[in-house]
Amino acid sequence: MEELEMDKPTEKSGEKVELKRLRTVFMGTPDFAAETLRILLSFEGAEVVGVYSQPDRPCGRGRQCKPSPVKVVALENDIPVFQPLNFKEQADIDELAALKPDVLVVAAYGLILPQAVLDIPTLHPLNIHASLLPQYRGAAPIQRAIENGDVVTGISIMKMEAGLDTGPVMVQRALRIGYNDHAGTIHDELAKLGGICICEAMARLQTGGYSLTPQDDDNATYAKKLTKQEGEIDWNRPAKIVHNQIRAMYPWPGAFFDWKNQDGKIIRLNLTPGEISEEQTPKIDPGTVLGEMDGKLAITTADAVYLTPEVKPQGKKNMDATAFTCGYMKDCN
Repeated sequence: MEELEMDKPTEKSGEKVELKRLRTVFMGTPDFAAETLRILLSFEGAEVVGVYSQPDRPCGRGRQCKPSPVKVVALENDIPVFQPLNFKEQADIDELAALKPDVLVVAAYGLILPQAVLDIPTLHPLNIHASLLPQYRGAAPIQRAIENGDVVTGISIMKMEAGLDTGPVMVQRALRIGYNDHAGTIHDELAKLGGICICEAMARLQTGGYSLTPQDDDNATYAKKLTKQEGEIDWNRPAKIVHNQIRAMYPWPGAFFDWKNQDGKIIRLNLTPGEISEEQTPKIDPGTVLGEMDGKLAITTADAVYLTPEVKPQGKKNMDATAFTCGYMKDCN
């Protein structure tokens, strides 16, 4: 890809250049963004003058409003928090402009920013995206990479523009996806890597020694938003595909299937990611729960046995293989 070289500061021989701290506004909402904010706050070259997060949402049985993880981090560090519903009101745009940011740093904010907002920083609006762009633009890059069986993902720091994750990339770092990694473990690792990468990008902005690399739109892929129904397991597929689906859907929305017990009752079971056994199942119907095997619950797929360490019957707590087979299959031997 063609790189666009940016102007770099000049320095007279023997003269030390004092770098300006960059006035920064951070925009994010969930845990992923909160972790990157914590790391950004440790970077001396950035002065975080404001934090934007989505409005508090009612949650739990009491439906009490709960602050987002990003808001919690901001308040712990005495940073002003702003929570506009959106940026359709000019007053909200003006309020952001009054902070006079050099940089906007956006990570899983959950709102589409209009061009009027993107034009506010004197340098750039930067987005922390959890994929190696142009792969997996969109809402669920971590889950789609695992679902597709990818062995590498990463972080991209890009300049934001009107298109969905289409802007030129400043920093990109890869992360290996292990065979037993799931969306939860990769989420946590990428959140930390995102914090490291945004600090690197900010350091480059300080000196002006950076470039922006346009994305190759011809190689772009899209990571659509997850739905709960995507967690339903089709045991007629090969074990490897089932394993990737369960890993991608864990911990949310969760992988599940409807199991008929010995009494003919249908029970929905959620599965924890496990492993593929070497056992073959040519004469056993896919989706058959065999019981405990090697300390795990064994379920047949199209070509092998899948072993899950835990299942969660709907409305119940997680159960290991022994507890499940004893309580639901009446096999306590």
